[in-house]
Amino acid sequence: MASCELCAVPGGELQWQDEFCRVVRVEDQDYPGFCRVILNRHVKEMTDLASEDQLRLMQVVFKVEQAVRKVMRPDKINLASLGNMTPHVHWHVIPRYKRDRHFPAAIWAPARRETMAHTLDAATASALKQEIQQMLG
Repeated sequence: MASCELCAVPGGELQWQDEFCRVVRVEDQDYPGFCRVILNRHVKEMTDLASEDQLRLMQVVFKVEQAVRKVMRPDKINLASLGNMTPHVHWHVIPRYKRDRHFPAAIWAPARRETMAHTLDAATASALKQEIQQMLG
């Protein structure tokens, strides 16, 4: 679909992909290690997918969560699939830290403190990409 942002652009820095979906890392100084799992075809809702495809996508989400936990060592992981702004099936895998600007609220809530402004260094970014690729084979 031409008007869909996730059909037109990768949605972040590509970490892994196959014909079914892709994993990208979002450059966000407030949430280093933030990844998205994006379906490679335009589908609006999870329940529009066949059961096998729902399970396949969630397996990728869970493996990305494992990789982010291993490399980033967050206090908590948030998984979210909203799609209000971009109605295309995708999942957010967000590492959360007690010192991040929104904790314990959702990252889309009003900020509770100043940003921790942490840029993901090249070594950690590379380690995260490697771990995602290893998890997803």
